[in-house]
Amino acid sequence: MVGQLTIKVLGELNVTQQGQLLPLPQSKKTRALLAYLAVVGRAQRREHLCKMFWEVPDDPRSSLRWSLHKLRPIVNTEGHVRLHADHNSVLLSPQTVEVDFKGMASLRPADLDRLDTERLESLAATFRGEFLDGLCLPHCPNFEAWRLCHRDIALRVHMEILRALVRRLQDRPERVNVYSLVLDRLTNEIAAVDRPEQWPEPSVSGVSNGSRDVPLRSLPPSQPGSAFISRNFETDVPWPAVTPSKRSQEIRFCKTADRVTIAYAVCGRGSPIVRAAHWMSHLQYDWESPVWTHWIDALSEKTKLIRYDERGTGLSDWIAEDISFAAMIADLESVVDAAGLDRFTLLGVSQSCAVSVAYAVRHPERVSGLILYGGFVKGWRKRSDSHEVATHEAMTALIREGWGQNNPVFRHLFTAMFIPGADEVQMDWFDEFQRISVLPSNAGRLHEAFGEIDVSDVLSQVTIPTLVLHARKDMVVPFQCGREFATGIPGARFVDLDSANHILLANEPAFERFVREVTRFVAETA
Repeated sequence: MVGQLTIKVLGELNVTQQGQLLPLPQSKKTRALLAYLAVVGRAQRREHLCKMFWEVPDDPRSSLRWSLHKLRPIVNTEGHVRLHADHNSVLLSPQTVEVDFKGMASLRPADLDRLDTERLESLAATFRGEFLDGLCLPHCPNFEAWRLCHRDIALRVHMEILRALVRRLQDRPERVNVYSLVLDRLTNEIAAVDRPEQWPEPSVSGVSNGSRDVPLRSLPPSQPGSAFISRNFETDVPWPAVTPSKRSQEIRFCKTADRVTIAYAVCGRGSPIVRAAHWMSHLQYDWESPVWTHWIDALSEKTKLIRYDERGTGLSDWIAEDISFAAMIADLESVVDAAGLDRFTLLGVSQSCAVSVAYAVRHPERVSGLILYGGFVKGWRKRSDSHEVATHEAMTALIREGWGQNNPVFRHLFTAMFIPGADEVQMDWFDEFQRISVLPSNAGRLHEAFGEIDVSDVLSQVTIPTLVLHARKDMVVPFQCGREFATGIPGARFVDLDSANHILLANEPAFERFVREVTRFVAETA
């Protein structure tokens, strides 16, 4: 089409018109704005763009206007108005702009097998590097989440195209070698992110395995590679010190049916309460942390508290083929059996609320009372909110990319959501805890698995006393998600907690009420 612009994002950003390379603004944010508008291909609210690129400055709308002013001479050429902006929204008209990424996200292996070799080679040549190569904005986490999500999509498609070419050209070594080399390089780059031999051994000892103390490095692996279940990610970042304490816990291990080792801890005395595993935990570092210690102490003051690390995290095996909702339920079953519990109170936190509900429906004779805090009935993908799904998909990419880096800027985005009321010490601890408690790849896999959770069909089958609690301004799990448990479970009692923290902090009244309600409920049901 005459006058059509070509915007290439599969590699370093560039813009051409009729083969002529056009100069781009010096500002990285302005270039990033252009790429974002081109790839999205639909009108975007000014408020949304301001938050994505300019939330920190005093006048983000002015910054947006300045960037649009710089982009107009580039995209509005030869009498064509391609950039449309009014008081509320901005649109880069997709009909007059050709983007090399367009259609890539929807390609599947079956689609590629139907294409001829020439077309496949043309698609492979489209990739000049990774998505928006070099256009990283570390101080704009929303843009980074979007960029990394699309980078992962582009990488997946690129590798599928290369695999299709390798299959197609098996009998032509002079041509297949080129694509095989590129495919091997991309595969090695991905593998290097999770390659355990690059990580240092921790020097922490004193984990109790039954009745004896053993160093972390000697924890029993359940399959090849799982001996490094507690290693750090960077050689120049020390593990946080574990402060000695008069408090004591005993850490034990059990095997699941699929031969994954699960670590669980026992502390306190009294009637048992099992805290089902939540997303991020590490039995040793939770024990002395400024974020979880008050939870452990309060719950174990008059009960025997059993808590465990989810597969893929903490002291449990980090190598696990199956990270699914069904596996989460099986892990809880394994821990309960290994601990020798006949009847107990079950506490679900966040995504483990759904796990706890599923367990209670399967084993009502073993659960004396069910406590659900900060949970959801349906995962983010099952809630069918297109904006929420897009946000969480971007978050998955951000997790996989950002959690293993020295710079905590990516992880701090999650910290600010989980504990917005925290002080600097708590924030810093949680920033680092995300990195040492789970591999970025495992965190991403778990986040995806949480999106598929749905226990809406079994809520009415819960027959045991149930207490549901939820923070009113929770930024991680919306308030209505907790309310859905209370309305779906017969006879459930609902407690509205006045807090914005997904993890309640020690100094807030909401935690005092949480402890008071839980203590009363356990006394009534146990």
